[in-house]
Amino acid sequence: MNVIELTKELINKASVTPVDAGCQQLLGERLTALGFQVAHLRFGDVDNLWAQWYSDNTTALWVFAGHTDVVPAGDESRWHTPPFQATEKEGLLYGRGASDMKGGVAAMVVACEQFLAQQPKPPFNIGFLITGDEEGVAINGTVKVLDWLKERGQKIDWCVLGEPSSQTAVADEIKVGRRGSLTGRLTINGQQGHVAYPHLADNPIHRIAPLLAQWSALAWDNGNEFFPPTGFQITAVQAGAGADNVIPASIAVTFNFRYGTALTAEGIQQKIVEDLQQHQLDYQLSWHYSGAPFLTQTGLLLAVAQQAIVDVCGYAPKLSTSGGTSDGRFIAATGAQVLECGVSNATIHKSNESVAIADLYQLVRIYHKMLQGLSIAHDVP
Repeated sequence: MNVIELTKELINKASVTPVDAGCQQLLGERLTALGFQVAHLRFGDVDNLWAQWYSDNTTALWVFAGHTDVVPAGDESRWHTPPFQATEKEGLLYGRGASDMKGGVAAMVVACEQFLAQQPKPPFNIGFLITGDEEGVAINGTVKVLDWLKERGQKIDWCVLGEPSSQTAVADEIKVGRRGSLTGRLTINGQQGHVAYPHLADNPIHRIAPLLAQWSALAWDNGNEFFPPTGFQITAVQAGAGADNVIPASIAVTFNFRYGTALTAEGIQQKIVEDLQQHQLDYQLSWHYSGAPFLTQTGLLLAVAQQAIVDVCGYAPKLSTSGGTSDGRFIAATGAQVLECGVSNATIHKSNESVAIADLYQLVRIYHKMLQGLSIAHDVP
């Protein structure tokens, strides 16, 4: 079964987060047939799959990571074809998850099948970490599988995620890192009153407005070679008493930081608290930490990946840290070298999501070449 047929099978399973709909069972059967030891791990309402092919002579571990869950299809009347019925048309394969990232998962499996057929005893272990929680809250997915591996004394050395990282041509860009994400939820307390008697009230909107303007205009850092300057964005504001002649008692503001390695979450939090205290505000503040920034700047993984892309595609990939977060942040935190290499992200999360069929075949060749490159590297532990 080639990569297109496997991608179609996966698309046809409506695995909207956190429902797996049989995707991981299908993958487990394919990998079991290759000689992988497969564990189906359910945490909470999330299905996860860990599969490992064991080498006789080393503990070095290469992992393909990804997710089988997808975002909802949305208004299906906006789709030209049924979102959970894979459809080929004019060189494209349509369906929810085609590019994010069932096509990438299928390419990983097929590349591994081809590689092990040619080299049945590579000098490293091969793992697959597949979750059904990447598009959700990411609590019971990759994080829990990593904890499970740690309990068993296993450590990932190199990891490639099949996230859609490309722009116009497959592997023209790969992600060698991602920014961290930190969300603050802030409530400013005032005193409710009549707008005609503001001296008898304390307007919390007026209290926080100068600080919000200050934070929005502030250059939090200058970025560095790999990351742009930190971004601060206000994402929600709630205030009001239900009448336009009432000064509200409080205002709630949600804001998010996307930051690179020039800052830390602790430094950001300290600055926010210092400013609130300096303005003598009555406030409550909570934080949601989605993950630290990570960067694979050098190392064997990057060298192998770059050479594979040059050999297969004829061009060197751009190294990027742009975009949102991925489960790579959890894997990188264990000390693993991590990068993302997949198909184009042009249609992800959109109606009529699609992937170029030629790109899937190309991606199989890239992953295969990566495995070959690692197997002949002189410094494999």
